[in-house]
Amino acid sequence: MLIRRETRADIAAVADVTAAAFASRAETPVPVEVTLLEQLRTDDAWLPALSFVAIGDDGEVIGHVVCTRAHIGPDQALALGLGPLSVLPGQQRRGVGKALVHAVLGAADAFGEPLVALLGSPDYYGRFGFRPSTEFGITAPDPAWGEYFQVRTLTTYQPTLKGAFTYAEPFSRV
Repeated sequence: MLIRRETRADIAAVADVTAAAFASRAETPVPVEVTLLEQLRTDDAWLPALSFVAIGDDGEVIGHVVCTRAHIGPDQALALGLGPLSVLPGQQRRGVGKALVHAVLGAADAFGEPLVALLGSPDYYGRFGFRPSTEFGITAPDPAWGEYFQVRTLTTYQPTLKGAFTYAEPFSRV
């Protein structure tokens, strides 16, 4: 498996992987995560350097992860929102998601980002150092998310970074 930055040639394959990964939970023919990716790609929050694909042994895209620009607090301090993370169902539980998360966190840290937030399983994301956002004084966009809204601090994080977290605008449309 190879983890690399996404290219334009990968966009259709990424949509297919995302659709397959979320198909079992979808309430519509096209999972909302596919629509979210389409909208994020046309938004100012899209950060091409933080969109990664996992390439399988046959050269096909088998996974994808992205971080997009987000903000914290009334002064709109910079942060990142992770997601969606997608892995083909037949490739799940083989380390693909783990490799993608490590790659995007490493890149975000290298770019000097202070933290990454996400909505996801504490059991899964806890292994990457994600903790409930409330431990850092960061409030979720929806308080009902509770412990599922998590933060992973990076090297440039400062404890004064507190307040309400705001995802990129497309997250509120889907």
